[in-house]
Amino acid sequence: MQPTTEPAVSPKDLERLRSLAKKQLEFANSEKNAVILRKWEALGAGRRESPTVRLLFSNFPDEVVAPRMECEGDAARGIEWGLLSTLVGRELFDDDTPISPTYDVGLSAGAHPFGIGANITRSPHGKGFHINPVIENLDEEYDKLGKGGFYADPAGTRRRMEFAGELFGDILPPRMVMGNLTGAITNPLVHLMGMENYYMAMYDTPDALHRLMDEATGVFERYYDYLEEEKLLLPTVGISPISQESFAFNHELPADRAEKTADVWGFLESQETTAVSPETFGEFVFPYQDRLARRYGLLSYGCCERVDAIFPDYLAKWKNLRKLSVSPFNNEPQVGEYLRGSDIVYYSKPRAEFVTNRGPLDEEALRKYFRGVFTAASGCLLEVAQREVGTIFGDFERGRRYVEIAKECVEEYWQP
Repeated sequence: MQPTTEPAVSPKDLERLRSLAKKQLEFANSEKNAVILRKWEALGAGRRESPTVRLLFSNFPDEVVAPRMECEGDAARGIEWGLLSTLVGRELFDDDTPISPTYDVGLSAGAHPFGIGANITRSPHGKGFHINPVIENLDEEYDKLGKGGFYADPAGTRRRMEFAGELFGDILPPRMVMGNLTGAITNPLVHLMGMENYYMAMYDTPDALHRLMDEATGVFERYYDYLEEEKLLLPTVGISPISQESFAFNHELPADRAEKTADVWGFLESQETTAVSPETFGEFVFPYQDRLARRYGLLSYGCCERVDAIFPDYLAKWKNLRKLSVSPFNNEPQVGEYLRGSDIVYYSKPRAEFVTNRGPLDEEALRKYFRGVFTAASGCLLEVAQREVGTIFGDFERGRRYVEIAKECVEEYWQP
């Protein structure tokens, strides 16, 4: 079956894509996937049964996706990349990534709080980068920020769906999905100012910083209104994406409609303010996040920042909080105390060096470390996602063994 939509796909590339679609469907219909889906559904329903464990590859796709690419045409390669990415966790690592019997296409839509771009110098040899500030003093350069805005391209999204449908829709039906709503302000601001200038602005130009936060929050509020008015919202349930590479399983949001932002997930974070006092976070960040959090049905919070210091006085106020990122920079036993017995998922992001250190895995040290993490999370709804991994040295078996050890340690040390 040759697609009628341009760009054309060669017979060889078409065969490759259809083969991968069949493989995804086999994974989706397997008993293993059914077991994994039950884990996620229990987690989303607030039942402490069996935590999920995954090794996420977002920082090393060059090792697990790129080497397996076979298509030659650009259009085919874009789809091939997506299909291979969907399969990595289960095919290579045997982790708890749920697989959908559909080809999911994300709605092209988003918002940007400022009307100016960042100037970033990136390292050619790694993940590091340097911010070259384009704004240093908010009082003097406020107008440089410009006005933020938002966009949506449902027509373009549908064209991508139709294209995939013509290629292999008889195998994997295309499905339009929407990720959670987001409202990031401090991250894009630091990319414009640099961390030092941003921190000094809290002291030197607090009024300008509050004005900026208020206006940027307003951009997201208008974006949410637009999505509602244009009827562009989609349900965020089941195998739909949630920021920080998680999924939208829950038992509280409608699965058949999304009319208001209160029907869907949202995501917030402010890792850029992890070094300020809780009181400073409460003054310069929380009031604006609070305006957005109240628009969401459910909320996932956090990236790599410490949340232990700000949970009692701030984050705990959000009754719709259902997923909390717990990076290794936190006092993990303390966060466990906060979340134990609650309906908030302890989204554990273990330290990455145990898998990225050169040489064989130090299994003894790894098990000792996991013992502390999973003991701290006992009594909590637990989701384990090994993020921030820069390399597994191209060794798929290394990743698979790491996941195996993590699962064994969950069974041994985590208690419901």
